[in-house]
Amino acid sequence: MEAFFGWYSGNRFERFMIGTACMAHTPVTTGFDCLHIVTPQFLWIKKVRSNLLVLWLISIVVSIGMWLERFVIVVTSLHVIFCLRRGACYQPSMWTGRCLSARLDFSLPCCFLFIRFLPMISIFEMRTILPEAEVEE
Repeated sequence: MEAFFGWYSGNRFERFMIGTACMAHTPVTTGFDCLHIVTPQFLWIKKVRSNLLVLWLISIVVSIGMWLERFVIVVTSLHVIFCLRRGACYQPSMWTGRCLSARLDFSLPCCFLFIRFLPMISIFEMRTILPEAEVEE
């Protein structure tokens, strides 16, 4: 839809950004189209919907596709005008990868610690535990 609205708006800057995203990052744009548009279409099949492992894999693939879409948005806007090496495509450096892994290395244990010390219990279950709760069975 972004490409359609960029083309339909008639704004030359918007058309340039869409053209740059589609031309310079063709494998990535094709990848996120396939990953987060085509992959969920398998959910029309009942066997796929009822298999927990396949559902988990589809959710991971769709998340990767959404990440690729954000990557194209950020990289296209960064490398067009503001990059010192004008006209060159952005290539992630070693430090970019290290920052990403450091973020994951820090956020995942924090998430697990949060779940450990503040367990996720539904409000309905808490209401049934309380002595003054009136539960109809």
